[in-house]
Amino acid sequence: MSGMVANRVVSGTLVALVVLALGASAQAASSPASSARATGVSVSVPGGPSASAAGVSAPPRRSASSGGWSYADGAVAIGSATSAASTAGGESTASASIQSVSLFGGEITADAVFSKASAHASGKAADGSLGASSVSNLAILGQAVSASPNKRVVLADWGYVVLLEQAVVRQKSSRLGYRGFVSGLHVVLTSAHGGLPAGTEIVVGYAEAAASAPKAAPPPLAPPPPTSKPPQEPVAPPSGMPHPQPEVRTPPDVDAKLTEGGYVFPVYGPSSFSDDFGAPRATTGWHHGNDIFATLGAPVLAVADGTLFSVGWNDVGGNRLWVRDAAGNEFYYAHLSAYSSLAREGAQVKAGDVVGFVGTTGDAAGTPPHLHFEVHPRPLLWMGYDGAVDPYPYLLAWQRLDDLAFGGWQPSPGKAPQAGAVLLEADDISTLSGLGDETFSSYLVMPELFGEGASQPVIVGADPGFGD
Repeated sequence: MSGMVANRVVSGTLVALVVLALGASAQAASSPASSARATGVSVSVPGGPSASAAGVSAPPRRSASSGGWSYADGAVAIGSATSAASTAGGESTASASIQSVSLFGGEITADAVFSKASAHASGKAADGSLGASSVSNLAILGQAVSASPNKRVVLADWGYVVLLEQAVVRQKSSRLGYRGFVSGLHVVLTSAHGGLPAGTEIVVGYAEAAASAPKAAPPPLAPPPPTSKPPQEPVAPPSGMPHPQPEVRTPPDVDAKLTEGGYVFPVYGPSSFSDDFGAPRATTGWHHGNDIFATLGAPVLAVADGTLFSVGWNDVGGNRLWVRDAAGNEFYYAHLSAYSSLAREGAQVKAGDVVGFVGTTGDAAGTPPHLHFEVHPRPLLWMGYDGAVDPYPYLLAWQRLDDLAFGGWQPSPGKAPQAGAVLLEADDISTLSGLGDETFSSYLVMPELFGEGASQPVIVGADPGFGD
């Protein structure tokens, strides 16, 4: 049956490559877009299930609340949590409010945590705000601590907490975009503590807002001065100019099998792949993913429930898109022959939804049809485009309908930020390196760490020589 599906899809894809997308797709590409997320509290345990309370995302407009909530016999406990997320055109807002926070039996307490993010975009500018966030009456290991943005507090010898952690990602390609996030408390365990294993992350009060809009057209050129020369014929645009992307109606009979954790192999039907992660590449330095070879036009599937972003064209990836799952892990797809009708900026998709079709666009021209697929776990997103891990074990597991945990990686020596070093602002990695011609380092914006508005790392519960 899968061979029949592939044949039908190939035929539809070849037709769609001739007929460019019009109507809704053209309107979406030329319109502002926005999204928002908020979570009251979340706990991520390496190799184990995650848990959260009062989580919402938009569009559409959503809100949620939770009464007394606890995890791991009270290692994480809150009195109440409310969250909200809303979008309207090129504007978005997200907020989370948490009362009576107690972590590890009172070793970390706060009367209230409030996180808020907003974003807005037009054809002339994109910006946002994270400044309304706060932590009230915070105490850590018996000491009162004042919260300031990206302030890091070391927790004896078992972990650290980042206060009012925040960062901004800006897009400056064909669209102007802003994406900002803030979390009130972000606890990371470097050793087992309070019944939770090393690598556990606890986030109290998370808000994220994003908005983008196509760049405004430049003003028309002044008419040329009168001349006696006869008018010349207009010159046709170069063949390499950007063009609308083809779209194919979603095949109705694709039924992918999911793992227990809700993940799915990204290509439907017969395919083959090998572990070519890390192989040398002229454009990107090394191969950041795996190539999955399949029939031209084979359906490409969302690997998880999540949100689509950076749906569009660039010279290296061709027709490409990203999927972000509910845990914040990001997956990159490149060289698509066409998109499905589901592929829209900010669209919510389910695991197994058809988002595109295998092809050879971008720098894959002249190669056998394949999907270039990458895995960027949430703990490594601070590394930008180089925060990728080998997709091979995940692809093998998803073929067997098994699951692998996303987390627990340690960055290479020399790449991890020192205590107090937090990524404050960068441009959207989806336009960089393997997705464009520029390197990530040329886009990284790192203000002086200990200048105005920043804080030195604080050590609590250890002698003054800790960390030497």
